[in-house]
Amino acid sequence: MIDKTAFVHPTAIVEEGAVIGANVHIGPFCIVGANVEIGEGTVLKSHVVVNGHTKIGRDNEIYQFASIGEVNQDLKYAGEPTRVEIGDRNRIRESVTIHRGTVQGGGLTKVG
Repeated sequence: MIDKTAFVHPTAIVEEGAVIGANVHIGPFCIVGANVEIGEGTVLKSHVVVNGHTKIGRDNEIYQFASIGEVNQDLKYAGEPTRVEIGDRNRIRESVTIHRGTVQGGGLTKVG
C-alpha cells in the first residue's frame, strides 16, 4: 500500500505488499521489496535498495546507493527468517549496507 501523499519516482520499483507511509519520497531508480515498511516523511535518494523483512521509521534520510535488508554475510547463515529495524530520524549516508541479523544475534539488526 502506498499512501496517496507519497511520491514514487517513475523509474523506482515498489513491489506489491510494501507499505509506504505519508509524505515518503522514493527517488529515481530505487527498489523497495514486498516485505518493506517505510514510515512517514522518510526520503530515499536515488538508487537505494530496501529489501527483506525491513521496517524503517519516520523522518529518515537514506542517501544514494545504500542497501538495506539484504541477506547477511555470516557464513553460518542458513536462510533463517531475520530482519532489519531502523528507528526514527536517522541519516544513512551514501553506499552504506545494513544487512539483516543472524539467529545467533537474535535475528535482528536494529539501528536508531
